[in-house]
Amino acid sequence: MSITATSTGTKRELIPADTYVARCYSMVHIGTNEEVILGETKRMNKVRLTWELPNEKREFDGVEKPLVISKEYTLSMHEKSNLRKDLENWRGKGFSEDEAKAFDITKLLGVPCMLSVVHAVSKSGDKYNKIGSISKLMKGMECPEQFNQSFEFNYTDNFSDEAVDKFPDFIKDKIKSSDEYRELKAGITDNEPDESQPDNEPESDDLPF
Repeated sequence: MSITATSTGTKRELIPADTYVARCYSMVHIGTNEEVILGETKRMNKVRLTWELPNEKREFDGVEKPLVISKEYTLSMHEKSNLRKDLENWRGKGFSEDEAKAFDITKLLGVPCMLSVVHAVSKSGDKYNKIGSISKLMKGMECPEQFNQSFEFNYTDNFSDEAVDKFPDFIKDKIKSSDEYRELKAGITDNEPDESQPDNEPESDDLPF
């Protein structure tokens, strides 16, 4: 198939609330875990997307790098899903049901967009960044070349324990507690098809999805 604030205790600079040119460069299939939503426990299959903001650079370890922001989605193209709504805004038009069923989420890597970044407040009273909305680049606008190397993690061709250990603890813990991770480690899924990757392709578009 083909990825907010961290819980590591590290203070991160807030990105000023504004609208930015951005490019998706990372996708992590977290997997299926329990979540409590409105008092109801559900098992949700999650993916985490990360974008770089190429015009918002800061110095990290002596190197100027773009700021980044992530958002987790339930891995669903249901007509009411947040993922589908954001993708339709991103591509500038809706999906037909056939397109939605055929959509290959890996097509997002390297694709530019506009991101609205807003500030939210956690239950503990801390401010953090989140993505308010996603849209196409305005006509005539260009996004700078990608800085970060494209990265994809899934439980099939991109899985390795070394990759898992490099994630921040809050992502690593979710991955290691997921159904997909436990089944993979138990040797159950070696020969199972990946139903999230349909063989057919969506219709062509001016964007790659």
